[in-house]
This record gives sequence, structure tokens and C-alpha cells, in this order.
Amino acid sequence: MDLNSDLGEGFGIWTLGDDDALLPIVTSANVACGFHAGDPITMRRVCARASALGVRIGAQVSYRDLAGFGRRRIDVDPATLTDELRYQIGALSAFGPIAYVKPHGALYNTAAVDADHASAVVAAAAAWELPVLCQPGSVLAGLAAEAGLRVVGEGFVDRGYLSDGRLVPRGAEGAVLTDVDAVASRAVRMARDGEVVAVDGSVLSVPFESLCVHGDTPGAVAMASAVRAALLAAGLPLTPFA
Repeated sequence: MDLNSDLGEGFGIWTLGDDDALLPIVTSANVACGFHAGDPITMRRVCARASALGVRIGAQVSYRDLAGFGRRRIDVDPATLTDELRYQIGALSAFGPIAYVKPHGALYNTAAVDADHASAVVAAAAAWELPVLCQPGSVLAGLAAEAGLRVVGEGFVDRGYLSDGRLVPRGAEGAVLTDVDAVASRAVRMARDGEVVAVDGSVLSVPFESLCVHGDTPGAVAMASAVRAALLAAGLPLTPFA
């Protein structure tokens, strides 16, 4: 099982999350490319550290939304969005080899259901012949597969799920999970059984290849450490998917 986290999400003098502590724990790093967070210095530092640790680097691409941290849907023309996503991948590639692409925030959620914006993500990834890390069964997953790209199903150990497989919107009750022990147990079930319990109690069967612990979740380092330990104790070795 792959364990990933969103990293490099500081900007200038502002820091978010503990990249240095998380990098030895995860196997894949989704590095912000400057449009929702991240800057050249941060990108270089995180990529250098990831490479030294054998952690795969993914381009965490987003809408052009620094003020909203990429968590606001932007009604942008798909052709323009494609160019902006390719630009972000290219920027990150200056600091190391890119192994995959993962949309961030509102783009992740929009591309899961919107064919126009999903097609922009696919076109950008295809230009670099990169796998796409995304929600299993989503519109993005389907279009990426049709384009001949490898699709990697992602599960969120620290986020609540709706009964239809979508994430609980941030700000709603049950959206973010912070109980470390509960999250670690949940991660094992997701990785071993391909199951996650939604907020209404229903059990979803989903094929996960990678699990995500958000770098900005409260207690992210302790949570990621507990998830890693629980997976290994369950006999589930951790290895990058890319």
C-alpha cells in the first residue's frame, strides 16, 4: 500500500504542516506547485528531501487560487485550465522527476463529477504521460483510463465519506477526522479490505491503491505515524505505487 500526503503547502514566510517530519513516514509526496500554495524555494526543498528518502514526487495541481487555498471552484475554460495545469507540472519538474499527478481541493472534487474539468486534468497528465491519483469510480478516473493513463485509486483516512463515495464537504459535521486510533484502524480496513464506513453508517467497497493523510490535518505527524505503524503491523508493506 502507498501512503501519501499533501506537502509543500507553505508560501513565502508562511508555513503549513511539517514537511520534514512527514517525509520519512510517507511513500509519496503530493507537492504543491504554486497555484494554491507552494513557491520555488519550498518546491525545491521538499523535492530534494523526498528524493533523498526515496519518496515519489507527485504534482499537486490546482485552480489558480492562492487566497482560497485552492478550495474554491473556479469556472475556468477547460483549455485555459489545461494550460495552467501543464504549467504547474512543468514548474515542479524543474526540481525533480515527477511520478504522477493529483488534483488538489476544489479541483479534485470538481473533476470527480465534471467532465470538462476532468478532461483538463487528463490532458495535462497525458502531456507528461503521468499516472493520475484520484477518487476511484470518478469521472476523472474514467476519462484518464480511456486516455490510456494509469489510474490510482485514492482513499482519505482522515476525511469523512458520503454514502455515494464523495467526501463530506469541509465545514460540515464529520468532514475531518482527528481521532488517531480510529483513523489508524480505518486505514487498515481501507487497505486490507477495500472498505470504508460512510458518515451514515453504510459500508462502501472501494479499490484503494494509495491512502492519504492530509499534511494540514491537526496532529498530522502523529496520525501518519500511527497509520504507517498500523499498516505494517497488519502485514501490509508500504511501497510507492509509482
